[in-house]
Amino acid sequence: MPRTAEKTAEQSTDHSAGRAGAKIGTKSAGSRRPADVLAAGCLCWRRTGSGLEVLLIHRPRYDDWSFPKGKQDDGETLPETAHREVSEEIGLLPRLGVPLPMIRYDVKDGIKDVHYWAAEFGPGARPEPDGREVDAVRWVEPDEAHRMLTNPSDREPLTALVDLHEHGDLATRPAIVVRHAKAKPRSAWSRAEGDRPLAATGKRQALAVTRLLRSWSPERVLTSPWLRCLSTVVPYARKAGVPVRERPQLTEASHKRHPKKAAAVVETMFDKDTPVALCTHRPVLPTVLKVIARHAGPELAALLPTKDPYLSPGEMIVLQVSRRHRRRVVSVELVKPFDD
Repeated sequence: MPRTAEKTAEQSTDHSAGRAGAKIGTKSAGSRRPADVLAAGCLCWRRTGSGLEVLLIHRPRYDDWSFPKGKQDDGETLPETAHREVSEEIGLLPRLGVPLPMIRYDVKDGIKDVHYWAAEFGPGARPEPDGREVDAVRWVEPDEAHRMLTNPSDREPLTALVDLHEHGDLATRPAIVVRHAKAKPRSAWSRAEGDRPLAATGKRQALAVTRLLRSWSPERVLTSPWLRCLSTVVPYARKAGVPVRERPQLTEASHKRHPKKAAAVVETMFDKDTPVALCTHRPVLPTVLKVIARHAGPELAALLPTKDPYLSPGEMIVLQVSRRHRRRVVSVELVKPFDD
């Protein structure tokens, strides 16, 4: 049975600080009515000699100007939806950046929520309309985009994007922490702990993690060398052709003896400009979270999980780290892969 109605998100953006937080793949909280239709897309942007430009698309069916987006398919998380829709509509693969404010409006099927992320493209990127849903694309400056947008609610994520740019935090890179997928129970395993494999559910979760990581396209992977971590992230690394670096400091046993060494490995996620993913175990997560909190500031640190088990198997924390203000976390997202 499709579970897309549960794949909602909560997003909040402090425009004055250019910071954002989100929880993706969780049920919406509070009294807000769940959306009848979920969609996701990107505000694609690039830097030019004159400043910032954003990409608008024209849809002949509606005769409107908007951002690339589309409805969530069954079996998809919202980040996957955004990644797929942008690639289908303009022929470019985005790397999701900072989450932007969600917009909500009425459609014939009820209430529609659209979740947006920023997505940077280089000057050589050449978007091409798909010729079906999109018949024209145009790079424009934000003021012109503000005038051209047909749906007034689309101006809210545009405003957030411009604020991030003005504060120097729009250009980011992802740093992702993954808890390994579900392993076989300890009670059912009598051999070496490092060789304990994934359960059948964990194998499905690992496939979902592989699909989900494509939305951020990490270019290096750091992982505990224990089998359940390797089985969670190596499939993505192989498909993407990126290196895997095994770090014994991230195992449960090593962390118990030397937590500072595990913390030092986590710190390396902030040392380079390369998009990175790190996979480790539940007992190591408190140390991981302490390191992240030092780079996130109080508001974003408050979004980090505080109670054991911190992350469910296969769940991840997606950070966007400012490339201008290096080592500073701009946004925090808690993301669960689609679990059938």
